[in-house]
Amino acid sequence: MERIIEILEEILPGEDVANEESLVDDNILDSFAIISLVSALEEEYGIVISPAELVPANFNSAAALHEMVERLLDE
Repeated sequence: MERIIEILEEILPGEDVANEESLVDDNILDSFAIISLVSALEEEYGIVISPAELVPANFNSAAALHEMVERLLDE
């Protein structure tokens, strides 16, 4: 999860991404940032994040992102 936090910090400098629980709901993570994040996660972990995964619940926190990445790695 540490690497996911590092990626989030690169995309959202100055935000407390490690503790934020509503990145999408509070409009901290906008559509452009989500695209950047998806690209970075796919490259870092060798996964494919399908459009079905692009829901706020998967992107609201570093923990939610970690869970999604772990699930996709297991597939």
